[in-house]
Amino acid sequence: MTAKDIGAQGTTAAVRVRADGGLDEESLAYLREKVAAALDRPGLPPVSGEVRVQRAEAHHVDLPWSAVADIRVGRRLVTVHAREASARELADRLHDRLCAGTGRAVHRDDAGRRAAAPPPWRGGPRR
Repeated sequence: MTAKDIGAQGTTAAVRVRADGGLDEESLAYLREKVAAALDRPGLPPVSGEVRVQRAEAHHVDLPWSAVADIRVGRRLVTVHAREASARELADRLHDRLCAGTGRAVHRDDAGRRAAAPPPWRGGPRR
């Protein structure tokens, strides 16, 4: 078993995709395409990190494909886990979870959700 390191092309920074196990070239290209689509969206700050994909050795496992993505979006860390029965399903699930996780990380810092002034017990204005 050899590990393949493939950088997602077109992202704002390097995201390394590591595949351990029997991932064929077609599935690997599809996975790379899905990761790039999830992280190459307008409005995202600089992105870097790593995606690790592997297949379980045991034949009796129901969901043998698993992936872990540790992606830094700006100053936030997004960690995504996924398990599926096939490599293509894993790529689709990983794409959905990366989109959701990076969206939460970006919108978590929105100023519209914060109070304009501190509460009165912290020295803010009294009503």
